Amino acid sequence: QVQLVESGGGLVQPGGSLRLSCAASGFSFTSYAMSWYRQAPGKEREWVAGITSTGGIRSYADSVKGRFTISRDNAKKAVSLQMNSLKPEDTAVYHCGRGWRNVTYWGQGIQVSVSS
Repeated sequence: QVQLVESGGGLVQPGGSLRLSCAASGFSFTSYAMSWYRQAPGKEREWVAGITSTGGIRSYADSVKGRFTISRDNAKKAVSLQMNSLKPEDTAVYHCGRGWRNVTYWGQGIQVSVSS
């Protein structure tokens, strides 16, 4: 019933920008905090950003702070991640999740590749 579907990934050069979007359905979207995580091959899953149910509080991992912005549109039931000044180390599969630290549902994931 619950679905989280990411879009907007791809290949970009260092210093470039991408915007990821996650469309949610099958649950009361306004009742949940949302988050973005990423995982590179051979590495543990890493929390990237989180946003409260109202969008009033947002937080970021130190590695992306100042470059990434998380936002949500509760009317559209969507959460986004604007990624600027991308670095090769940002290369990973990015997943949106329902929840912040305690994620109960995950999207399918979308590839972001940063290389020259």
